[in-house]
Amino acid sequence: MAKLVVGLGNPGDKYRDTRHNVGFEVVDTLVKRHGLAFESSPANALQARWRRPDAVTLLVKPLTFMNLSGEAVGDLMRFYKIETPDVLVVTDDVNLPLGRLRARASGTEGGHNGLRSLAQHLGTIDYGRLRIGVGRGDLRHDLADHVLARFDATERSGIDDAISRAADAVERWLDDGLEKMMSIFNRADAPT
Repeated sequence: MAKLVVGLGNPGDKYRDTRHNVGFEVVDTLVKRHGLAFESSPANALQARWRRPDAVTLLVKPLTFMNLSGEAVGDLMRFYKIETPDVLVVTDDVNLPLGRLRARASGTEGGHNGLRSLAQHLGTIDYGRLRIGVGRGDLRHDLADHVLARFDATERSGIDDAISRAADAVERWLDDGLEKMMSIFNRADAPT
């Protein structure tokens, strides 16, 4: 039995460290934390195999670009025969304050094109998701420009902390399930 942790983002140096790529950064943190390495996968994605006592967990970064993330995730789920209760998607959320985490068992895409692609390719919105607040920015500016922008120096330490806490949350999900992760990390006073 395998589990799938998917960090959403866009591949390439152009998008490194942007708000839209915090999902990639969480997966990178877990790979580094546990001494793993990325390898090719049977889908258009990078994966790292984390052999845990209870199951293999695949830590994945789709290479399809954000708006087509569902293609790679759907392919991986079919190839490895992974059911939606064993999937956790980590992504950015402009509707949450910078650094705030929120986990849910299902939900709409909330205007997020990566989550919209997942819904289209998986045929469901019932999969675990962990959202990381990246703030909305100036309402007078285009939202796409905001999510494709890098964090400024005053935000970087806060988002680095959020990425580390999100990696902790993923580990909690793997150990104790979604409900326990939600009860700990959805609180406004969640551990830092």
